[in-house]
Amino acid sequence: MYRNRNQTIFIILSALIVVPMGFLFKYYNGPANQWFNDYGADVLYEIFWCLFAFGFFRSRTALIQIPIWVFVITCIIEFLQLWHPPLLEEIRATFIGKLLLGTTFVWWDFPHYALGCVLGWLWLRQLHKIGYAKKSQS
Repeated sequence: MYRNRNQTIFIILSALIVVPMGFLFKYYNGPANQWFNDYGADVLYEIFWCLFAFGFFRSRTALIQIPIWVFVITCIIEFLQLWHPPLLEEIRATFIGKLLLGTTFVWWDFPHYALGCVLGWLWLRQLHKIGYAKKSQS
């Protein structure tokens, strides 16, 4: 139980770092703002979802599966941006809907999703090691 508590704390702290950075990137107005707004935020979006899923699934197998599934689901969501039924348009019109589903399909998002998932995987590996190290010390 001690291991899970420490791991949970590090997952929450990680999310508390990634989420504000994601918003900062999304609304940043300085140099290179277009990259930060469009693609840097995508990288952090992927990392967030990896952390979120790891909060529920912490096995060694999940370390590999989570980034893969996050990438696949995010790619599906990106392709859904080509589809504009009334229900999806209503959801996208809200702030949360826009953040979660996006509004415009862009091919260049895919490499950034992949980068975010690789970085998310590396982050999860570190969180897993922290939990494992605490368990072996108990």
